[in-house]
Amino acid sequence: AQGCSDAGFCTIDALKPGLKEGEMKFKNQFKAGVNFGTADNDITVIGQYFEYNRKLSNKWNVDAKLTALAQSGNDISLFGLSDFYVNASYSANSKIKIIGGFKIPLTDGDKQKNNSSLPMDYQSSLGTFDLITGVAIDVKGFKIVAALQQPLTQNKNTFFNEVYIPESPLREFQTTNDYNRKGDVLLRLSRAFALNKKFTLTPGFLPIYHLGNDSYTSSLNEKVTIEGSKGLTFNGNIFLDYAINNSSYFQLSVGAPFVRRDSRPDGLTRSFVLNAEYRFRF
Repeated sequence: AQGCSDAGFCTIDALKPGLKEGEMKFKNQFKAGVNFGTADNDITVIGQYFEYNRKLSNKWNVDAKLTALAQSGNDISLFGLSDFYVNASYSANSKIKIIGGFKIPLTDGDKQKNNSSLPMDYQSSLGTFDLITGVAIDVKGFKIVAALQQPLTQNKNTFFNEVYIPESPLREFQTTNDYNRKGDVLLRLSRAFALNKKFTLTPGFLPIYHLGNDSYTSSLNEKVTIEGSKGLTFNGNIFLDYAINNSSYFQLSVGAPFVRRDSRPDGLTRSFVLNAEYRFRF
């Protein structure tokens, strides 16, 4: 799967499947979560996040989210803050919600080891300042979401695979010096099924399309297109929500890909992602 929790936009509260009971009664919501995934090149990824949602009125909501990421593999272990998200959503009516906001990077995407830049697979953030916009529509029990995440700036990554010795596993990673990453669009379709008073199961499909081929600058100062980085990642998701009481919830979710882009230089590829989240409303 494309590690959407890393890129950001498909885990924003207004764009994500979830229980909505009680949202008129409670104006505040706090969430904490942790996710585990396996990435390319024998890398294990563990992400963490804290999120606060505030209901300003019957029409307006605001969200703030802080994320962090740990990666380990090939004798490299790293941890760092990732991004800060701030978003607002507007309910045009009971069926349509419009979302807009930004992803603010907390690192420049150029972590180094022994004074040599590491590939994007070991960066805790894409390092880009992104615009996020989307719409969520409820249609006869189905939730349909369309969204765009567009980088407005690029990161400071300076990784050249050629600076590492031939025996180093980093020699096999994609060079991303002066990395230029294109935007993504998603279309999510999901539906919630109440199993009983406590449990709700929500399966869904999540195609993400990368809008263009990314590029980097070679050691000869030439712009090089990364062929195959444009294209579709098609994921399946399942969410299981458990209502502890009227104000507390626990959610377990898993995502895995059916189709992947040929090249994923941003380091967001996951064979699967398992996420656990606690949610408290007050």
